Amino acid sequence: MRHLSSIFLKGLAAILPVFVTVYLVVWIARTAENVLGGIIRFILPESWYIPGIGLLLGIGLIFAVGVLLQAYLIRRLFDVGEALVHRIPLINTVYSAVQDLMDFISRSNRQQASQVVLVRVHLGEVSGRLMGFVTREEWAGLPDNMADDGEVAVYMPMSYQIGGYTLILPRSHLEPVDMGIDEGMRFALTAGMSTQANRGASQHTPRE
Repeated sequence: MRHLSSIFLKGLAAILPVFVTVYLVVWIARTAENVLGGIIRFILPESWYIPGIGLLLGIGLIFAVGVLLQAYLIRRLFDVGEALVHRIPLINTVYSAVQDLMDFISRSNRQQASQVVLVRVHLGEVSGRLMGFVTREEWAGLPDNMADDGEVAVYMPMSYQIGGYTLILPRSHLEPVDMGIDEGMRFALTAGMSTQANRGASQHTPRE
């Protein structure tokens, strides 16, 4: 039974990420098709409607928004609208959570982190380490009391959660880690359970 359970769990571990990813992509595609396709069918004659045009329109709108946000005026208008949304109590909470999620998983934002580091903490008589990411080393344009000479901003993500803390710490108190940003982020988010190394090792585990 133990051997059968091990085989089942390995199969589940291989299939579940693929299933969840495919399900999410299909759900987004169907939602775009139903919403935007419904709008198209309302505006245009039914005979003009082609299945999938709603999805294509959604993709086109996303690219169009991305292009428009490159313009300074559009960006400023978007910032003003975003500031208004942040003032609405309930909507602010939902909007901020989704915004933080997109910022967190965005590769461009992860690449802003320059180094994986360990920060020593003291838990009573025990000394521990927290993994963090150096996100800022220059302080030009910020208030003078934001940081002292030799200090950097370190982002400390929370495992299995969307969020974390930003600490201003002396560079001398940080211990560099020979690890890429993506691998370090995976390690931190999964509470140390997932790294590139053990993912590869799990695929070559000998049979019991």
